[in-house]
Formats: sequence, structure tokens, C-alpha cells
Amino acid sequence: MKSYYIYILHCADGSYYIGVTNNVDRRLYEHQNGLVANCYTYYRRPVLLRYVEEYSDINEAIAREKQLKRWTLRKKEVLIAGDGDRLCQYAKPAK
Repeated sequence: MKSYYIYILHCADGSYYIGVTNNVDRRLYEHQNGLVANCYTYYRRPVLLRYVEEYSDINEAIAREKQLKRWTLRKKEVLIAGDGDRLCQYAKPAK
């Protein structure tokens, strides 16, 4: 069975890049070495791989990528830190 991954890169400018791939090592190499000139990370190198999730269905991986791209910077950082309690806190509507 083929695996697909969503990944989060921390860019040199402090921003995050979220993508989908079927080979994290290859894609990280491409980002790190600027092999795709029109990629978001091209002028934001070096990048650091901070987070990965694995999926067996490409459609699920793409849906998760889209979901994470809508998240705030703080919520992404909480996910990367693996702090499930705080992640739930940020998922609740503000009062």
C-alpha cells in the first residue's frame, strides 16, 4: 500500500510551509536545495522539517493539508509541539 504524508517545514523567515508528498526525504531535499524556483520555500531557506503525518489515502492527506493551511501560526506551533491539551483549547471558539 502506498503512503502519503503531510509535512510542515519551518522556514528561515519564521513562517511555516505545509505540503503533501509520497516521499518526505526527497521533497525535503528539493525544498532545502531550491530545486523548484517558484516554490514558497525557495527564498525562505534553509528549512527545517518539524512535523509529519502519514496517510494511506491521498484525498485524506490533501484534505488535512488544506485544513492545516487554514490554522493560525500559534495553532500550528501547538500541533508541532505535540501539546494535545492546548490544541483542544485553540480549537474552541473564543468567548
